[in-house]
Order: sequence, then structure tokens, then C-alpha cells
Amino acid sequence: MHITKDLVAASATPLVLGILAEGESYGYAILKQVNELSGGRLEWTEGLLYPLLHRLERLGHVESYWQTPPGGRRRKYYRITDQGRAELVEQHRQWAAVVDALRGVWNTTRSINPIAAPAWEAGR
Repeated sequence: MHITKDLVAASATPLVLGILAEGESYGYAILKQVNELSGGRLEWTEGLLYPLLHRLERLGHVESYWQTPPGGRRRKYYRITDQGRAELVEQHRQWAAVVDALRGVWNTTRSINPIAAPAWEAGR
């Protein structure tokens, strides 16, 4: 299934903030987690993730630091800030409203949900 760029872009901020709310992480691990959470349907690139992380950092939603794990290479780690947690709560509120509206439409739209056909059509 192909997910449009508009939907990927709209969902990127809450996905990254949600992942970082569970614990600090670095770019490659975030990319991998998005792929796993979406069952492989969202395949982000570095070209999408790093500009987003830099924007979130400029906005004060995340902060970063460099670390070299034992026997590993230097990585830039990101963690959510208190301001980022507040933004995640707001993003959750907004997405819940969108999902509720979509559910309402999908539950009544016969073209995508043949079960929702009116009673007078049930005998056809």
C-alpha cells in the first residue's frame, strides 16, 4: 500500500514525538521503529527524518547530544523536552478529532463500507 506524501508529512511530528516520549533515540533507530510500528507501510528516509528532527529542536520540542557508545561510532541522540511532551498531548488531541471524523464518514459511506447500506437497499 502506498501512503501519500501529505499523510506521511502530517503524521511525522506526532510519530517522532511519540517515539521519543518512550525514550531517547538516534536517527537510524527512529527510522527503524517507524517502519516496525507501521508494519513496513511507512518507509521514511533520512531526507524526511533529519530536517524534521532539526525543526523540532529549533522549536524546543526535542534536544540532542552526541555520544559514542563503547565500541561504536559517534551518534547524535535526541530526547523529548517538557515542551515537546506538551506538543505531543496537543497533537494527540488533534489527531483524535480527525480520526473520529473519519470514522464517522467511513461508517456511513456505502462506497467503502457496503455493510452500511440503508435498510431499503438490503433486499437487493
